[in-house]
Amino acid sequence: MCEASVYLLKDGREEFLLDSVDILEPQEGGKIYMRNLAGEQKVLTARIKGIRLVEHKIILEKTEG
Repeated sequence: MCEASVYLLKDGREEFLLDSVDILEPQEGGKIYMRNLAGEQKVLTARIKGIRLVEHKIILEKTEG
């Protein structure tokens, strides 16, 4: 499987946001759309801080918007 867990970087710590994410797409206005295998969806105004493929981990950082 190629899904990843998404974390939000907050105060220097990674806070869990969503697991089993299979879709992560940039949207207009600096937003990021994500959806997991269970159909849960989230949209954040954020940027990708890092992607760790071996760990199946995506780290986002909120931005102003």
